[in-house]
Amino acid sequence: MGLRARVTASVIALVMGLGACSDDEPPGTAQMASTVGQSEGLLNLVTMKGLVENGATDPRVDWVQPFEESTGCKVVWKELKSAQEMADFAKNKSRRYDGISAPPEVAGQLISGGQAAPVNTALVDGYRKLEPRLRTLLRRDGKTYGVPYVWGSNLLIYNTGIVQPAPTSWATLYEPAEAKKYSQRLIIRDSPMTIAEAALYLKAKERKLKITDPYSLTRKQLDAVTRVLTRQRPHVKLYWDQPADSVSALAGGDSVLGGVWPYQADVLGRAGKAVQAIAPSEGVTGWMTAWMIGARAEHPNCMYQWLRWTSSTDVQQQVAEWNGLAPANPQACAADRLKASFCNANHVGDRNYLNKVIFAHTPAKACGSPGGEEGRRDCTDYAEWTQAWIKATKAIK
Repeated sequence: MGLRARVTASVIALVMGLGACSDDEPPGTAQMASTVGQSEGLLNLVTMKGLVENGATDPRVDWVQPFEESTGCKVVWKELKSAQEMADFAKNKSRRYDGISAPPEVAGQLISGGQAAPVNTALVDGYRKLEPRLRTLLRRDGKTYGVPYVWGSNLLIYNTGIVQPAPTSWATLYEPAEAKKYSQRLIIRDSPMTIAEAALYLKAKERKLKITDPYSLTRKQLDAVTRVLTRQRPHVKLYWDQPADSVSALAGGDSVLGGVWPYQADVLGRAGKAVQAIAPSEGVTGWMTAWMIGARAEHPNCMYQWLRWTSSTDVQQQVAEWNGLAPANPQACAADRLKASFCNANHVGDRNYLNKVIFAHTPAKACGSPGGEEGRRDCTDYAEWTQAWIKATKAIK
């Protein structure tokens, strides 16, 4: 059977089951590759919307087909709708995939569950060109478990003509009396990880809670944040999932205050809208999506080729433009590749800003460190955060 026929047969199998392995297959061991060999002809990915594009959505947006032509690796991917769906998918240890574009709430679960293989960064051309701070976020026990892809931060945005005086703190959004001033005109990111911004507010407001890391909360601390979010809920106009929805709400005046990414601020600013995004005094949270290698990857050579490809300046530029997210490779902003306003809004290459961002990690019971390797074990995990978020923002009284 020729390569094309073998690839076609594999694609059919993947479409039917996305690499589910049979019960009698060995579980495999998450080992680090030492070399990159010949292309296996196929690459099986799991991703979120917009992070893998082959021109089907827009013929001008395609970093998959050039990769296939360059490497001989046919790319097949499963697109998931949310971080929760990805986390649930990853829990099924019968699933086999070569790579997954994991947000922080998923990445930690993959590592702790033995679902990710360490990355030999020496085999990834362009790795050292990626932001140094981002490269540290998925290191555990001296090993690296992901290659940075895109990142962003969570800011406070307000309508400069309506919200007076100009806010400087998360308290404007989470303090009940302040939130009431703009009732039914608030927008909040619809994610359990938003709990961290409310935790930053409480860290300053109620010091007796002794919150140190907004992503590592004890049951008492999480309950306190849940109460804040529950009190805020009657004043929220929109819990946004798609950035475009929050842009529409702010542009039309339906909302005047909320939590957003730099993307919304950039779009609205270029449209001449009277809005301003700030880094609150309590601190700025952030996140990174990284490519991780599956512990039972069947096509590791193609996966390493993909890591090299997606770290390149050209691909980073395309991914950033299409998704409105900051590229992990700051050279994507060099030589006018990306618009200066976009790069400035996202603080691309701004090391001082990056070093101040409190980057997200998976909430876990073991909370002495982001990886949970040592320290206290009295914190709440991501499942508990999800339950708290649903209770505070979606439960019907």
